[in-house]
Amino acid sequence: MDIRKISVGPDYKSGAMHYLVGQDILNSSHKIHLIQQDKDSQSIKVWIQREDEILLWKEFNSNMPISIEYNINF
Repeated sequence: MDIRKISVGPDYKSGAMHYLVGQDILNSSHKIHLIQQDKDSQSIKVWIQREDEILLWKEFNSNMPISIEYNINF
């Protein structure tokens, strides 16, 4: 299932960082390309893109409180 958004931090409304696929980041030089759940490492990986280059930007392990929103296509 595709992940649309993650929120990382203990308090969803005021203390969490939110990452959304397609979001501009790093002074709009990159966009979030993919948010992926890695079952082997039990982590969440955030991949970013600038032009044709895709890079792993962040990885959150299972010790971090994370809320996941999936794409729902009707």
